[in-house]
Amino acid sequence: MRIIAGIDEVGVGPLAGPVVAAAVVLGSRHGLTGLKDSKRLTERERQRLAEEIRSRAQAWALGRAEVAEVDRLNVLQAAWLAMRRAVEALGVMPDLALVDGARLPMLPCAARAIVGGDARVPAISAASIVAKVARDAEMCAWDAVYPEYGFAAHKGYGTARHLEALARFGSCPLHRMSFAPVRDAGRRP
Repeated sequence: MRIIAGIDEVGVGPLAGPVVAAAVVLGSRHGLTGLKDSKRLTERERQRLAEEIRSRAQAWALGRAEVAEVDRLNVLQAAWLAMRRAVEALGVMPDLALVDGARLPMLPCAARAIVGGDARVPAISAASIVAKVARDAEMCAWDAVYPEYGFAAHKGYGTARHLEALARFGSCPLHRMSFAPVRDAGRRP
């Protein structure tokens, strides 16, 4: 039986925080219902499904690219790095990786890009959910360290509140200096 992993990432668009990717091998008898693109689920639904995915999947793993890697490589290359790290962390090598998007990262297995895969392929939906829940939790934890930015509310995205905080306080180490709004705000003293 072939091992097929779904792969997706979250955190490409935000001004702050890592890019987090997940690789999930569901298997044919996972019994999960309600899988869809993580952006189309409520926070409560994502939390519940992420827990079910982690307990029922044959294998799952996270990979990440840190802020410094985003700044050094560019966000697309950092996302691909996070995806590769997720596959390498699975503990089992997939025969095929199904990746959400139009382009493929270099992976240690065969891969196929699927545009809109997070809405159409259950394993990719599962990866989308697991990655989003993990990254959101991390951004909420960072909110306690840097409360002035409101990371718990916007998860690092460029909301009006976040941009206002950048203008007022400058950036913190969690911010991506290669993104124009952050670069323009400068580092906080």
